[in-house]
Parts: sequence; C-alpha cells; structure tokens
Amino acid sequence: MKEYILETKNLTKAYGRRLAVKNVSLQIPKGSVYGLLGPNGAGKSTALKLLTGLLRPSAGDILVFGEPWRRKHLERIGALIETPALYGNLTALENLLVHATLLGLPKGRIDEVLGQVDLKHTGKKLASQFSMGMKQRLGIGIALLGYPELLILDEPTNGLDPLGIQAFREFIHLLPERGMTVILSSHILTEVSQLVDHIGIISDGELKFQGEISHDQDLEELFMETVRGRTNA
Repeated sequence: MKEYILETKNLTKAYGRRLAVKNVSLQIPKGSVYGLLGPNGAGKSTALKLLTGLLRPSAGDILVFGEPWRRKHLERIGALIETPALYGNLTALENLLVHATLLGLPKGRIDEVLGQVDLKHTGKKLASQFSMGMKQRLGIGIALLGYPELLILDEPTNGLDPLGIQAFREFIHLLPERGMTVILSSHILTEVSQLVDHIGIISDGELKFQGEISHDQDLEELFMETVRGRTNA
C-alpha cells in the first residue's frame, strides 16, 4: 500500500458562482515526482495555492504528512508559486540570508543552495539585474532553504534556457533520493515526461486523470485524450 505525503478530498475553490477547482482528490505518493498538468487556466496554480495556504478552500479537505493541513506544516514544505518573491536591491546571497532570517532557518545551507541553483558566480550582481531564468532559479533556492520534505513548484522552468532546463532536470531527479517529494505543475509536456513518475491532469478545474506513468509513455497522447474527454480518472 502506497504512503501518501499529501492527499486532497473533494477540494473545491469557488469565486462567486465560478468554480476554479471542483472536487479535486489528489494522491501524492511519498518520494515521488508528481506532475500536475493541464491547459492554461485549468486550475493548476489555484490548486497549488490551496495546498500552500495562499488560498482558503471553499470545500474539501487537505491531508499532509498524515494530518489535516495546518499552517505549522509549512515548516516542512518549500514552494515557488508563480513569480518569485525577491528583493531586487539585494544579491542572490543577501536574498537567501533575508529569507532564512525571516523563516527562522539556519544560514549554514545558503552556500550549498547557491550551488544547487547555479548562482554562486553572481557575486555582487543585484537580483533586479538577473535574467528571468536566474530569478526563477533564485526562487527555487529560497524554496529549498529549509530542506523541505515536500517541494511544490509552479511552472519551474519558466525563463530557463536549454542548459538551465537540463540542469534543473538532473537536480530534480536527485531529490527523491534525498528524501524529498516534488509536486510540479507545467504545460510543457515534453519536459514533464522526463521528470515525473506520477501525474494528475486537470481540465476545467476537474481532475480528469491520475496515476503512475513510465518515461517511455506517450504523455502527449494521454494528455490530449484526457483533456478531450476520452479517458477517465
């Protein structure tokens, strides 16, 4: 029997009469790299915001680490949702120092994290001068500061060049070996197919498919059939 690090049961988020997320029941196996997929506007980012406490559910339950979701659990979760929260007038090192201080985390991991996201070489360059890919990597670094058990990334390869994407892929593959579970959302299927071992496909706010996949599976075909309503979850 699989151990789930995170589950949702009929998770729903309504904005007035519009349901952005409709009765979504996710099951994230511990030690997996789980891809949350869907077209733009499908509800992926909304679902991730619910998991990280940025939004409050209208209905449904979230279980994390075997317990009902509480704010205290954020100490064990790292997240990058949409645009990284950076201080443009500070360097990469200084940004990590500030976030470590604000979160009450030890500062001894900062040098390691800079290496993990390939930002050691940036020196005195300010974050406002970073490329989009560098800002994205710094955001991932902030999410990694507390060495989380669960890492949640929303469109993490935005702005990364091919070399950056390859380095990111290699890095993600190492995380389950280090005891970390990863949830990432993306609409770039070719990239996701090389990263994940489990997927959930959301369309129109509903979970249409969920399951384990192999890296040689035709993810694009599965995705298109699911979104077009030919495959059931």
